[in-house]
Amino acid sequence: MIFKNPHNGYIEDSATPLSWLWVLLFGPLYWVVRGVWSHAIAHFILALFTFGIAHLIYPFFTYSILRKSYLKKGWIEVN
Repeated sequence: MIFKNPHNGYIEDSATPLSWLWVLLFGPLYWVVRGVWSHAIAHFILALFTFGIAHLIYPFFTYSILRKSYLKKGWIEVN
């Protein structure tokens, strides 16, 4: 997914085909690096309360979480 910042024209590739793998390997740290703090905290808390099961489920939602995060910040999706 590629997004463009409408204020300064900056273009960023927000997700790669292996983004789900990085979430699986690094967990909440991936969300911290990407700046999606709400999901970093949620991922950490859910992983604690479900004894790690949520950590195995979270990677399936990586692309939709990143897409919503960028759109919420006002970025425009570029095809």
